[in-house]
Amino acid sequence: MQELARFVNADAALVRRGRHFTGRFLVEARPRAWLVHVLRGRIEKVEEGPFVMPSWRFAIRADEASWRRFWQKRPAPGDHDLLALVRRGLMTFEGDLQPLMANLLYVKGVLEAPRAAAGAR
Repeated sequence: MQELARFVNADAALVRRGRHFTGRFLVEARPRAWLVHVLRGRIEKVEEGPFVMPSWRFAIRADEASWRRFWQKRPAPGDHDLLALVRRGLMTFEGDLQPLMANLLYVKGVLEAPRAAAGAR
């Protein structure tokens, strides 16, 4: 997640897709958490927790093992998609889901960006 801003901001198509989204969202890979700050589709910063009462529009939570499988270069079916993980009960969406659903393809692209690092290993 430390390289998330670099991966996302270098992808002009992804930034364009998220150009209408500005806000903060929480990504939790229990026990770790990150607060992602987005301004018009560009990742401004990623803060690593722990946090004391963080402010965010929505949160995406799963255990660390589920995220590790999701971030593999080629994840297995069922581990490849956020909604597949939600359906299997391994991930939860919390908070104001309207901006998440309105920008779902962008958020999926952002959270799939760490797969580029998996491909480099």
